[in-house]
Amino acid sequence: MFVYKINVLQELKGNIRVFCRVRPLLSNESGAVSYPNNGENIGRGVELMHNSMLHLLLLLSICLCMILANFCKLTFFIFCSAQSYSFAFDKVFDHSASQEDVFTEISQLVQSALDGYKVCIFAYGQTGSGKTHTMMGNPEFNDQKGLIPRSLEQIFQTSQCLMSQGWKYKMQASMLEIYNETIRDLLATSRTSIQDGAASKYNIKHDANGNTQVSDLTIVDVRSINEVSSLLKRAAQSRSVGKTQMNEESSRSHCVFTLRIFGVNEGTDQQVQGVLNLIDLAGSERLNKSGATGDRLKETQAINKSLSCLSDVIFSIAKKEEHIPFRNSKLTYLLQPCLGGDSKTLMFVNLSPEVSSTSESICSLRFAARVNSCEIGVPRRQTQMRSLSQG
Repeated sequence: MFVYKINVLQELKGNIRVFCRVRPLLSNESGAVSYPNNGENIGRGVELMHNSMLHLLLLLSICLCMILANFCKLTFFIFCSAQSYSFAFDKVFDHSASQEDVFTEISQLVQSALDGYKVCIFAYGQTGSGKTHTMMGNPEFNDQKGLIPRSLEQIFQTSQCLMSQGWKYKMQASMLEIYNETIRDLLATSRTSIQDGAASKYNIKHDANGNTQVSDLTIVDVRSINEVSSLLKRAAQSRSVGKTQMNEESSRSHCVFTLRIFGVNEGTDQQVQGVLNLIDLAGSERLNKSGATGDRLKETQAINKSLSCLSDVIFSIAKKEEHIPFRNSKLTYLLQPCLGGDSKTLMFVNLSPEVSSTSESICSLRFAARVNSCEIGVPRRQTQMRSLSQG
């Protein structure tokens, strides 16, 4: 069909693809990120310089004890205490990449949801690394729109164009957050419904075909991009955010937008059923850096625990273990078809480039490299011929 090339490449590879995006430095930050300027990793590689503080302090103390130490020696010791870490992924976006640049690279993957594939795109990284900017951005300004609004615009525009080829589509949207290991319906009609204690009624279920349902979750028929934009705005107002020392407006939950796509060609009676999952994960945090207390502390612990469960799942898949611990958290159980099924899955690892974040950045990049090595199976197109009774 119209995305044949990208479908074939993904089917042959069978791995989770990984894109890395580095946010711009702020005015008061020093950078620790660089990029290869020659060789096969141009556009795919990222390098970090990391100073081991313990090593650095030891060397400085030695220097101070040396009566004859001069500036050159001191500089040499400090330089030698820095270690370089290199990583390569399917694509790396540096700080100058625009929202449009990023979307252009994933647009064909998004398009394949209209072909009847399950597609999952999620953003991972520490707090303040630019995940929500990448996924949602600011929908009010064209140049600031993130992957979610751009993906939905493309889906609706393409579905309109395909009408001339006999295709008709029905689309349904839902949006939830996982907050403190509890599912909340972000499209519920009232704030009370979103936050009440009955949230335990939202149970995750997977059918034999790898399709996921969450019981009692609000599902809305959408017929235009304007209707979806309205839903996104409503959900954004309901999502849990809070202030920490690392981020003025930190997402305190994992946010999952799902668009189910049902298509039928009136001329050929072919039917397709695709799913587009777009996920903004909460950021990993170190308690000593976030300064979290009270509710923020409880949120941080829940976020880190669920991300640790995600790491356990990825390690089990990479090692081809018989048992994969998907059920250890709501997040991993919800993502089970994306991580262990027949989905086309892409992860963005978002990086903060400043020196003080290099430890967290190295952890994120190591995790991303492990994700990139995971074989999750061949993506399967969900298509069939319409029966006479359905005509």
